[in-house]
Amino acid sequence: MSDAPYLGQTTDLVLGQEFLTWLWYRSATGGIFNDASGQPFSVSMEQRIVVQGGEGDHVETASVSGLDSELREARMGLTMGKKVTRALLRFERGPEEWQLTLKASDFSLGSLKTPKIETSDRDGADPDALLLEKMYLVESCLELLDALYAAFLQVRLDAARWKEEVAGLQQWMLH
Repeated sequence: MSDAPYLGQTTDLVLGQEFLTWLWYRSATGGIFNDASGQPFSVSMEQRIVVQGGEGDHVETASVSGLDSELREARMGLTMGKKVTRALLRFERGPEEWQLTLKASDFSLGSLKTPKIETSDRDGADPDALLLEKMYLVESCLELLDALYAAFLQVRLDAARWKEEVAGLQQWMLH
């Protein structure tokens, strides 16, 4: 099998970059979404973002991190045509909180942290219960990510809405 990239990889990367860039904008200007059942949840970009621009041998990457950082250098990179290629995200739904790193190139998740599972009241409980609860929390996170991507696609596939969204994103980048 060839190591050459197939056309789908390029499309995936572009969509992934647009998704993460849009998600950063939307999380900074509101960040409230609804899951599949209509329950609201919030999204925020945390203290680590990687932006990248250029092609081939001329790829430039800027990785920005910092506690309570406004990630100005990364936002400046956006004004120069770079796009988000990796970001640390936090989802909050009620008292539940997830944190994960998402890569634009293949939508892979890294360092997923689910809400904490209380174990103090589990004496004598089914030993599989903890595993099943953890699996439920991972699945819940994936459902939230699916809801975000569906919201993105609704905007992205509507030419008029996407044009408005890009205009808003450009204004946000400059402030």
